[in-house]
Amino acid sequence: MAERKVGTVIYRKQLSSLLELFRLIPQDGSSFPGYKPGQYIALSRENCKLTRKVVTATSEVQYLYELDEFGNPRRGSVTHSYSISSAPIETAQHGYLEFYVVLEMLETGIPGRLSESLFRIDPDSDCKITYVNKIAGDFTLDKRAAGFENVVLVGTGTGLAPFASMIKQLHYEAMQGNKPSARYTLFHANRTYEELAYHQELQSIEAAQKFDFTYVASVSRPTPRDHKDTTIGRGRANNILRSVFGMPLKEEEDLQRVIESGQDSSEAKKALEKVTRPVLPQHVAQKLLLERLDPARTVILTCGNPSVMEDIKYIADANNIKFEKEEW
Repeated sequence: MAERKVGTVIYRKQLSSLLELFRLIPQDGSSFPGYKPGQYIALSRENCKLTRKVVTATSEVQYLYELDEFGNPRRGSVTHSYSISSAPIETAQHGYLEFYVVLEMLETGIPGRLSESLFRIDPDSDCKITYVNKIAGDFTLDKRAAGFENVVLVGTGTGLAPFASMIKQLHYEAMQGNKPSARYTLFHANRTYEELAYHQELQSIEAAQKFDFTYVASVSRPTPRDHKDTTIGRGRANNILRSVFGMPLKEEEDLQRVIESGQDSSEAKKALEKVTRPVLPQHVAQKLLLERLDPARTVILTCGNPSVMEDIKYIADANNIKFEKEEW
């Protein structure tokens, strides 16, 4: 069984009320195990608000705080695995692991699980995280993308983490003369521009063209500044991908399905009215992307929101493209 150690958070950056980056260095006198981009490590904190799983009368699963006799949330240790967003070369050079995490919300609208504790970290005082001294997972390019000429990465929200690690490592290796033969295309969507972690770095990697890399960033809740920014697109990642293939929006298909079933379509209509219509960044054309999505030579890897990943699988299947997703 892998040993547990206690690391120290040396850097934390809050991108929004729900998203943050932080860097963890290993226990004194230790180093982290070697790893490949796309792998994950288990982290834990001791002072987490504990939750319990509840199944309602309608079979809906909810998570609620465990309460003590005074009605306060019980606290204890919670362990969760997180994809590593730093590249192995960054860990080798600087010693840290970096993470891109989301604040999980319970059905009651309050923060929960381990992330609630991670968002209370203060590098100057409350800065310790326990980690399992083992890095694992097979969501790696050699396991999921070997033999494909076109590798398409689709990250929604913090699902970008394994892909950020992959792209940064590929860029470093290409600079060392080990240029990959495959073409890489990264789609990343988040709610706002501020939440697009690694955006400037990924733009720089794309501009350098040390290897064949196209970066397609988009926001699903665009502001006036986003409409002026030609480097980012608009819309959710799945709908951006659908637009490339000339497919209807997911919300359009959902509405059509409800209408055909004869059910009440009012909620589906509202969802369609609210959706942000997909627009590609100015520097990437639909024709260019289609060339990088030739079904016989392409694999799509995705990580992030489960429902979005499910739709990306639907898109891949509809276009006869190999599909892989991160799950554990």
